[in-house]
Amino acid sequence: MTDETILTNARLVLPERVETGTILLRDGLIAEIAPGRSAAPGAVDLEGDFLIPGVVDVHTDNLERQVLPRSQARWPSVSAFLSHDSQVAVAGVTTVLDALCLGDLGFDESRLQTARDGVRDLGALTEAGVLKSEHLLHLRCELPATDMLPMLEEFHTDPHLRMVSLMDHTPGVGQYADPDRYRAMRVKGGRPVAEVERRMAELTAQREAWSGPNRRALLSLFEGRDVPLATHDDWDPVIVGHNAADGIRISEFPVNMESARAARAHGMAVIAGAPNLVRGGSHSGNVSAADLAREGLVDIIASDYVPPAMIEAAWRLPREAGMPLSAAVATITANPARALGLADRGQIAPGLRADLVRIREFGDMPVVQAVWRGGMRIA
Repeated sequence: MTDETILTNARLVLPERVETGTILLRDGLIAEIAPGRSAAPGAVDLEGDFLIPGVVDVHTDNLERQVLPRSQARWPSVSAFLSHDSQVAVAGVTTVLDALCLGDLGFDESRLQTARDGVRDLGALTEAGVLKSEHLLHLRCELPATDMLPMLEEFHTDPHLRMVSLMDHTPGVGQYADPDRYRAMRVKGGRPVAEVERRMAELTAQREAWSGPNRRALLSLFEGRDVPLATHDDWDPVIVGHNAADGIRISEFPVNMESARAARAHGMAVIAGAPNLVRGGSHSGNVSAADLAREGLVDIIASDYVPPAMIEAAWRLPREAGMPLSAAVATITANPARALGLADRGQIAPGLRADLVRIREFGDMPVVQAVWRGGMRIA
């Protein structure tokens, strides 16, 4: 039996334009797109609301936030995963890469358990068919960590793996290029000053010993495989060039304008964080995503740690950077889908998956009204 849904009187955000029209969904796919309004019986009137493709989020730490909603209050893993799933679905995210951290740098030991539980739960819940959104795996690999490579060897063949990022959160480089800022953050988090000083020295030595060998081993594991590699918190344009020479094609959250420019010069896709755009700047003092967008240096927006920020960030780009709405929406739909090799989604076009989000504006704020994944209403 054919399953059909007609959505009409919608402002369709198409790849090149916004057009009021009608869309026919059939058996989970977009079957037809037509201008104007449909008089067909049963057509759903979207009352002039926007209709965009389902959001594709390449990086979210939101699962970690559900696992540890308060310090020392660890939540049961399956319950946390289902809560995470509900939150991303209602935010319009129909494809989400759960970013799980491999490797302990001495201050976030519980993240390793979250990673192991998360990989297990993702597979089991997907197989059971109980998840609203489609969940895939993004492995965040701490190159200086002594335990990163054994964990990666455990998970690198997981069938849900879609992206791997090379990270270095050593004080003095990347996001933490300012050691004083790093020190203050750890002390504010409740760590004794002496412990922080000792651990900072250990991490610097650890980076010298382990980053190079771990990097080479990681690159070898993924050589010739169809798994996109990204670098995280790029901060040095020279290092960006080395990354590009190693076949890395994505620069995730570059911390300064110079590194973003270098990534673009080397043909890398640049990811910016949605919270950076929504809040009007980086929470850690890095380059403003709006400034990157104004220079044409934002290809993809990721939720980072706030899934509802995705659509709001895209809606801000026309005001902040002068982008057409269709191009702004592409940063959370078509562009991430393309970077991940997901050719069956990311645009409103015949033959693609019927992953769709209905949005009504409240002033300048986009408000999600309904979400479909594969033609099925999920929120």
